Amino acid sequence: MKKKQTKKILRIIFIMASIGSLYFVPWILVKAWIFPVPDTVQEQVNEAIDHGFDGMIVYVDQAGKPPEFYAAGWHDRKNLIPAYPQALFKIASISKLYVAVAVAVAKLVKSRTFVFG
Repeated sequence: MKKKQTKKILRIIFIMASIGSLYFVPWILVKAWIFPVPDTVQEQVNEAIDHGFDGMIVYVDQAGKPPEFYAAGWHDRKNLIPAYPQALFKIASISKLYVAVAVAVAKLVKSRTFVFG
């Protein structure tokens, strides 16, 4: 009898935890993933701004074609400066540099061409 009660209590706890975990789901991303993608890159950038991004710049480089730039939102919301393709931002993803070095070192060690010293 005690085992059945314990199982029932655990089931209730797991169900409540599952329902409670729905609070932490990034619903904006789920919505963006489920709905169809717009037809053009500019429409996609505009839609991303509607999802809460302040500003966005996209650079597309295809072989044999000149590069294309797409921008939407704000470069500086406080001063009402719209985003523009030539903008420079203060924030960068520096972790990519460290990941690239780690991958390069791992490949060199694996190929045994890494020279110590």
